[in-house]
Amino acid sequence: MNLAAIDIAVLAVYAVAIFGLAQWVSRDKSGHQKDSTDYFLAGKALPWWAIGASLIAANISAEQIIGMSGSGYAIGLAIASYEWMAALTLLIVGKYFLPVFLKNGVYTMPQFLEQRYGPSVRTLMAVFWLGLYVFVNLTSILWLGSIAIHTVTGLDQMWALAAIGAFALAYQIWGGLKAVALTDIVQVALLVTGGLIIAWLSLGKIGGGDVVAGFHQLTTQFPEKFDMILSKDNPHYKDLPGIAVLVGGLWIMNISYWGFNQYIIQRALGAKDLKEAQKGIAMAAYLKLLMPVIVVLPGIAALVLAPQGIKPDQAYPEMMKLLPPGLLGLVFAALVAAIVASLAAKINSIATIFTLDVYAKARPGQSEGHLVTVGRLTAVLAVIVGVLTAKPLLGGAEQAFQFIQEFTGFFTPGIVVIFILGMFWKKATTAGALTAAIGSAVLSALFWYLQEQAIYTMPFMNRVGVVFLLSLAGAVLVSLVAPQKKVVSVVTLEGISYKTSTGFNIAGVGVILILIALYATWW
Repeated sequence: MNLAAIDIAVLAVYAVAIFGLAQWVSRDKSGHQKDSTDYFLAGKALPWWAIGASLIAANISAEQIIGMSGSGYAIGLAIASYEWMAALTLLIVGKYFLPVFLKNGVYTMPQFLEQRYGPSVRTLMAVFWLGLYVFVNLTSILWLGSIAIHTVTGLDQMWALAAIGAFALAYQIWGGLKAVALTDIVQVALLVTGGLIIAWLSLGKIGGGDVVAGFHQLTTQFPEKFDMILSKDNPHYKDLPGIAVLVGGLWIMNISYWGFNQYIIQRALGAKDLKEAQKGIAMAAYLKLLMPVIVVLPGIAALVLAPQGIKPDQAYPEMMKLLPPGLLGLVFAALVAAIVASLAAKINSIATIFTLDVYAKARPGQSEGHLVTVGRLTAVLAVIVGVLTAKPLLGGAEQAFQFIQEFTGFFTPGIVVIFILGMFWKKATTAGALTAAIGSAVLSALFWYLQEQAIYTMPFMNRVGVVFLLSLAGAVLVSLVAPQKKVVSVVTLEGISYKTSTGFNIAGVGVILILIALYATWW
């Protein structure tokens, strides 16, 4: 695939415009120097539209577009459960979790854990999150993004890795979260437009110019790809184990990701107030309902339009080859926008956690300007490490999206246990939290080892659910047997109202009705 001059021009306009916009929104008022609240939480002044767009921009990246399209090619529409169930999860986060975080002035997730359980849990989880963000999330976006850029432009993949890492770093390093969040409305608009174009053209080509006919042909030719709930005889049951997708481990994955994940929840923590954050959450929920059209449908269309024998993660780049000059540049710019926006979000959150939860604790009393400088240096180092380790970690993965879910699932059960008990059960202790955190990793590793040795096989999503229940039981038992000897919790639930606005409630009912219709149609 070669880019025409007009495609290169479109891409150049995007790059210059988004970089310039990021620097413009990051500018300081005369005489004001950025402090840690400005840099890491956008001065706690984000409007709802920036929160909603930024939640999606942080979430939808190469791992979603390339990886989930690949899973659509291999598995089918069932992979859309990650997107559709996330919409409902977002509403739960907005109604029940955000009031607690905002009432307690939380900047980072490890900070909340210290407020609730003490410094040991904060340090343990801060180190865990740094490792996960750098070696799973950052590397996966860099690697899958470089695949797309190499496929479209022919640029050497290692050069592509370095280029997107450097651009994402430069784009956000001065302004921090404010630069990321206030430009994400442009990134998401481009992402949605580009994704809809490629879905429309793919279906149109299958249907001889008729999009509806193209979709009908897909459902007729590949009916097995439109089963939302997979049966046990499906070869991909191990990835999406039937009804457990709706009532099992996927809930644990989604609650951990949307509720307790720094680079996601950081956007809502930067809201000027709770109602503004909840409006942003509702906007993001509706965008999640739309995402399968953008990230799954092109992968299924590739079964008809792409050459036989391609790897799943090549499906989306192959669909891009259908685009004429000009539109290719626009869709490619949309893909780059998704990569850059999500990379910038993760880079900023890595810098936030290291600076506020590790460095500032190890060296208290540092000036605000010094902390911002440390955050910027951390961002640079994180990108360098991500670029150098992306290929060794992901170069051999068949479906990168499944790789990400598999290894993130080692820790998510313990995370959900710690936070849920910490917010809603006063008797939860530090020892109980450490039991859940360590037990989750050990039990997950044990189940994974048994599966690798063909001793005992369990779908990873079921494993997440089982490990969650075992970790929960362990945390509750230890908390009851060994109560906290001294009070460490400063988290307050006093005065917190879980009542939401009429608009939020109507939006929530709408999401539920749409989900019922979708699953009733494609069950």
